[in-house]
Amino acid sequence: MKRDVYEEIVRLKGTGESAALATIIGTEGSTPREAGAKMLVREDGTLFGTIGGGRLEAQVIKEALTVIRKEEPRTFHYDLTGKEAAGVGMICGGVLDVYIEPIVPAPTVFIFGGGHISLFVSKISAMAGFKVAVIDDRAEFASRERFPEAEIVIAERFNLVFPTLPVNRSSYVVIVTRGHAFDQEALEWAITTEAKYIGMIGSRKKIQAVYSNLEKKGVAWETLQRVFAPIGLDIGALTPEEIAVAIMAQMIQVRREGKKDKATGSCS
Repeated sequence: MKRDVYEEIVRLKGTGESAALATIIGTEGSTPREAGAKMLVREDGTLFGTIGGGRLEAQVIKEALTVIRKEEPRTFHYDLTGKEAAGVGMICGGVLDVYIEPIVPAPTVFIFGGGHISLFVSKISAMAGFKVAVIDDRAEFASRERFPEAEIVIAERFNLVFPTLPVNRSSYVVIVTRGHAFDQEALEWAITTEAKYIGMIGSRKKIQAVYSNLEKKGVAWETLQRVFAPIGLDIGALTPEEIAVAIMAQMIQVRREGKKDKATGSCS
């Protein structure tokens, strides 16, 4: 059975993909579709449904992609009378309003490590509208009491947890474990996912050592370039609270598609 637009929205959210839903909310005169007609524009520009085709639809797609990028709904007015009708290639004589709303899955941050920095990254992430998952192999550090704002708290060996995590294109991975070996283990897994953001804490010397180890295991240098390491924006952060702010600032920058500066002052 053919899916309807709402089923497609549910499917996209499940895979972590973003889209925009364009709905004709008002018409006057002769228009290609009636009020209530819907079209879903995926982030790659492909469509589900139609609001009339032609250059009008092409313009709506362009506007929808902007709505996805900015995550802000907007209403657009289109005049299909006279010269305007000829300009969009439509034989119509009416006007219509289209409401375009973003369909953006709530981002989830997966924090590996339950130490001091993780404690504040979790708190700030929840405040910024992220769902939070914390993973540590030590039960005393991965507990509901320590991370009450987290939706998922897992105390288990990292390699056993990786296959169970629902990481998708709306996911953020923050690697701040207690040791280089655990950081490398988490990073080796993270780069195989579609996560939107992957960040690993550490001095440049440590990061170079981790990268070298992964390259020896067959990981391409180009693959490692998607990693933000050292993690966080360079704001001169020193304390766990400040480093958490630097990390969150970088995550927000990536989420809003700002300049992706990989420089940082944090180290371990």
